[in-house]
Amino acid sequence: MKKWILILTVLLLTACGGEPEGDPVSAFSFTDQHGNEFGTEQLAGKVWIADFIFTNCDTVCPPMTYKMADIQAQLEEEGLEAEIVSFSVDPEIDSPEVLQDYLAQFTDNQDNWHALTGYSQAEIERFALDEFQTLVNKPENTDQVLHGVTFYVMDQESRIVNEYNFTEEDVVDKIIADVKRIQ
Repeated sequence: MKKWILILTVLLLTACGGEPEGDPVSAFSFTDQHGNEFGTEQLAGKVWIADFIFTNCDTVCPPMTYKMADIQAQLEEEGLEAEIVSFSVDPEIDSPEVLQDYLAQFTDNQDNWHALTGYSQAEIERFALDEFQTLVNKPENTDQVLHGVTFYVMDQESRIVNEYNFTEEDVVDKIIADVKRIQ
């Protein structure tokens, strides 16, 4: 029952999207699944797609990550260049090694997919809220994290140009169309 309450809460919190914000995301530099620094400097001039996930998630993260893998495959099939950035919302658990193993369950190609960690729980909660206007919260006495289920399409200046709930119909096609439009 608690699992369904968590799912419904996350879906309700992300269903109230409005017009995407056009402001650039503030500069950041975190650690990717290979232990390398990765952030806005490496993303400068590139289209990218962002989401928030964690490896110990037993609800929405696996289907979100499968959907992101579909997006990655479609990008490759169409010869489109875009980076994928998955911010861990459970950085104390999600070390670079854990993130690398997690991504390996969904893709054979981690060249353009960057799972990020290397910040505190408070930092990712503040970053998600300030930069993406989305909730991240790890309640006490649980290993699960409340977070949004949105994919963010980002332009070459790290501005949000569109956002989609991962369950939205034809979400992969819509994101691919956005990438084509802004490249």
